Amino acid sequence: MRITMIGSGYVGLVSGTCFADFGHDVVCVDKDKGKIDRLLAGKMPIYEPGLEDLVARNVAAGRLKFTTDLKEAVAGADAIFIGVGTPTRRGDGHADLSYVFGAAREIGEALTGYAVIVTKSTVPVGTGDEVERIIREAAPNAEFGVVSNPEFLREGAAIDDFKRPDRIVIGSGDDRATEVMRQVYRPLYLNAAPILVTARRTAELIKYAGNAFLATKITFINEIADLCEKVGADVKDVSRGIGLDNRIGSKFLHAGPGYGGSCFPKDTLALLKTSQDYDAPQRIVEAVVAVNDNRKRAMGRKIIHAMGDDVRGKTIAVLGLTFKPNTDDMRDSPAIAVIQALQDAGAKVKAFDPEGVEQAKLVLDNVEYCDGPYQAIEGADALAIVTEWDEFRALDLPRVKSLLKAPILIDLRNIYTPAEVKAAGFQYTSIGR
Repeated sequence: MRITMIGSGYVGLVSGTCFADFGHDVVCVDKDKGKIDRLLAGKMPIYEPGLEDLVARNVAAGRLKFTTDLKEAVAGADAIFIGVGTPTRRGDGHADLSYVFGAAREIGEALTGYAVIVTKSTVPVGTGDEVERIIREAAPNAEFGVVSNPEFLREGAAIDDFKRPDRIVIGSGDDRATEVMRQVYRPLYLNAAPILVTARRTAELIKYAGNAFLATKITFINEIADLCEKVGADVKDVSRGIGLDNRIGSKFLHAGPGYGGSCFPKDTLALLKTSQDYDAPQRIVEAVVAVNDNRKRAMGRKIIHAMGDDVRGKTIAVLGLTFKPNTDDMRDSPAIAVIQALQDAGAKVKAFDPEGVEQAKLVLDNVEYCDGPYQAIEGADALAIVTEWDEFRALDLPRVKSLLKAPILIDLRNIYTPAEVKAAGFQYTSIGR
């Protein structure tokens, strides 16, 4: 099938490349000429494990192309995916749908025959109705269907998530459009990926409800971790104990400094705004957002307390800046609030992240960025691990101790056991233990 992907950012590029790898002919469109030029030169605008090789293979096979010409890309397409950004709108917290609606208008002006227009971007309930209205206004006589097909990709594991999904959600009330979507995803038949066909508004809400629930699990275990510290319990054992219950499950029950990234903060806030518009309060989600926002800065205070409550003039080594490992994404990363809290208390920060330094420089000032973990640790008064990159899981502890001015290690991801770190001569602080 011929597929057009409008938007060549995280969702659009990963999805388009995977569709091409299934054997479809895919054209990825973006208005950012610089981004398209980089893609044509084989340079990725994002870091995602395995993506660069997958793009190169499908470009070489002739199945994947990149362009800034939306009109040419849309002509003759069977399915046109909208995968543009929906950032939080300044001022009121609603999702900014200007890119989605702009794409819809241009699609309407470029349609030449029947096509299914698919909202892949995360959008509030009712967005598909407006997309359909906009396209109909631009192309009164065109034949088309509008479908919601939310993405469920985890940064750092996006390719595997796309190719081996838990489920494929298709929001459609149009049999012809639904059949096109089944053909688009037919290559996943062998993986037995379940296809859930719902009403369009239901599909739009599924994505927000799913992310809000996962954010709730993270926030729940973080508050349980605080209680564990007060009563002398171990949150890792509590997490395992409740996670073995099949009704609960073990995923997203790892205590830490709070959630961040491109989805959970934005989507929980957008869900709250939708609930306000429809007078259906989501009080649990309200609490989740508030607790998570407060927790990030509290983790900065936790580091300060571990150092004796006075860090003025002291240097703290921070390992991990991105909101999670295997990505360069700094959006709403807990490290931002943690480092700002340290700086506000008068501390100096040396930092290292395997992939996120360039993005971190755009949001964090007055940080000494280093080329490796031991360079960041050398001469610091304490070490704080904020993101659990694999390469931080087996640090040479005797070497770390020799490089630090004081043997203080604050582990905000619980990647070490208290016994091994204390045996190495460290003053060790972790989460919920």
